[in-house]
Amino acid sequence: MDRIKRNERLAAISRILTASPNRIYTLSHFTEMFGAAKSTVSEDLSILADTFAQFDLGRLTTVAGAAGGVIYRAIPSRAKAIATLEALSEKLSQPGRLLPGDFLYTNDITCDSDLCELMGEILACRYYDKAPDFVLTMETKGIPVAMMTARMLNVPLVIARRDSKAYEGSAVKINYISGDTGTLRGMHDLMKEFDVEVIGTGVVIATAEPRKKRVDGVTALMVLSQVNREEGSAVVKPSDWVYEIN
Repeated sequence: MDRIKRNERLAAISRILTASPNRIYTLSHFTEMFGAAKSTVSEDLSILADTFAQFDLGRLTTVAGAAGGVIYRAIPSRAKAIATLEALSEKLSQPGRLLPGDFLYTNDITCDSDLCELMGEILACRYYDKAPDFVLTMETKGIPVAMMTARMLNVPLVIARRDSKAYEGSAVKINYISGDTGTLRGMHDLMKEFDVEVIGTGVVIATAEPRKKRVDGVTALMVLSQVNREEGSAVVKPSDWVYEIN
């Protein structure tokens, strides 16, 4: 094999790490791949870490210990998270988005892969320290954001269905109250059937009222505070916690 240049190594390592967020890669993995010394690879990783930080592309962290190495997490800066959600909130607050029944039209948002990836990055940063085993969602329009969140956390996505299919094998069924928070309560109850600890609950948009929810501790990216039925619009703003991202 021809000697690999540093710029080639940097490009390859960057692609490998960003393609698999929250996965630990040992230094040996890269030394064997490129036929380079550990000190050389360490310098490469240091360059990438500085570059990612400079251009707000996520964080590259060294993991100590025998099973250690380097891990990439697509954690956005506070400024990036705020800018993303403020732009989304402004878009969701435009006249004409309010549907009959005071539902907000969001399909264009949840079907945009770039926006879903950004929302997944922001949601995932709340749960890295809790090390979840999987992300659970209902078979609804929230699947794209849940999928991106699961990708950022490097865990499987589990989808709870309203109706089971014979080809999916055995299933556990529960009854729950319909509605946004009722669905969340139902998913929590479903996890109890499997003795699963729920470490967090994330949603794209929560309503400001009622303040007392059926599920406590819900992490919402944005909050819908009021509606204007004459204009067919709603007031949507980023959640307060977003302004406190470290």
